[in-house]
Amino acid sequence: MADFINVSTLNRLAKDVLAQCEPLNNLIVCGEISGFTRHYKSGHLYFTLKDENASVKGVMFRNQARLLNFEPQNGMLVLAYGHATIYERDGAFQLYVDYMRPFGAGAAQMAFDALYKKLEAEGLFAQERKRPLPRMPHCIGVVTSKTGAAWQDVQNVIGRRWPMVKLLLAPVNVQGLEAEHSIIAGIRALDKDTRADLILVTRGGGSKEDLWIFNSERIARAAAACHKPVVSAVGHEIDTTILDYVADLRAPTPSAAAELCVPDREEILQKISILQQNIQNNIQNRIQLCYNKYTMATVRQARQHQVQKINRYEQEWQRAADLLQQAQQHRVSRAESTLRSAAALAESLNPYGVLARGYAIVQRDSEVCTVDNLQPDQQIRLRGAGAEADCLVQSVQRIETQENNGL
Repeated sequence: MADFINVSTLNRLAKDVLAQCEPLNNLIVCGEISGFTRHYKSGHLYFTLKDENASVKGVMFRNQARLLNFEPQNGMLVLAYGHATIYERDGAFQLYVDYMRPFGAGAAQMAFDALYKKLEAEGLFAQERKRPLPRMPHCIGVVTSKTGAAWQDVQNVIGRRWPMVKLLLAPVNVQGLEAEHSIIAGIRALDKDTRADLILVTRGGGSKEDLWIFNSERIARAAAACHKPVVSAVGHEIDTTILDYVADLRAPTPSAAAELCVPDREEILQKISILQQNIQNNIQNRIQLCYNKYTMATVRQARQHQVQKINRYEQEWQRAADLLQQAQQHRVSRAESTLRSAAALAESLNPYGVLARGYAIVQRDSEVCTVDNLQPDQQIRLRGAGAEADCLVQSVQRIETQENNGL
């Protein structure tokens, strides 16, 4: 009886044979996804790739699935990179996929649209998230290939426009299987570096397949998580990636990005020149204004000095007028006093004043005369205080006084 083997040994032998087949260990399989399932616990992806005539089971383990930059969907045409072998337990021939990307315009656009809607719903494209770039950065971090034309363009443009800025390169792969991890690491490294004021992620032009890596969800989330402003400049002006929507600023080309990241030295110098001229004119106008104010102040001060002199003269005149008025009042007072004395004296000498005390005035022929001048038989009139009397002198007798006797 011939020797036999069990099923496990058979499947193991088949697996070993397939492992030694070099073409099966480095495959790129094109097929349409069918029966797609993402295991909710393990995170592994299970699906079938098919074409018009055949199909093959496929599996993509969680660690590789996390690196996908799109969401696989049924009916999507993809390129699957990996190796084919037998799953020993079931004896099933299947494809183990390490990397997968959409193939063809329809599939790629489908993946792009699906990721766009997902990130847009999360608010990663919202305008309010966009941060302004620093006006005059001191250091710009650049995520790109060190051998690519984009790096040369950035250096040339910035060296011409704003040579004082420093460029900090994070050299990365911009295409291939390692590109996604490399770009993410470069973005995160520059975000942690305190020297960089902003981050420029860029590469030159290429086919849509070459630029597809910048539609990676993980790259988009790495850019969105940056604390520093991010500028995206991938491909040519007509090329648009998911990174462009997440970035704080999208530039059509690497050269345009360099222009947007720094000011123009010539333009700044021209503005400084205009500013200097404006400052000089302003200073000149202020000097003229100050001179005019000084002249007006001088005239005003001179007028004020004249007013002060006039006020001083007016005060002196007022004092003199007061003294004159006082002297005049004093003289009037003295004159009134003298007049009153003279009036009193005249009153005392008034012959009519004594009439009220009972005395009388002797008049002869309407003239006042003394008794000593009277002769007998003369007609006289005696005038008193309130009446007059006509009298006839009967006799005149001389009276001897002590004065007449020589006493």
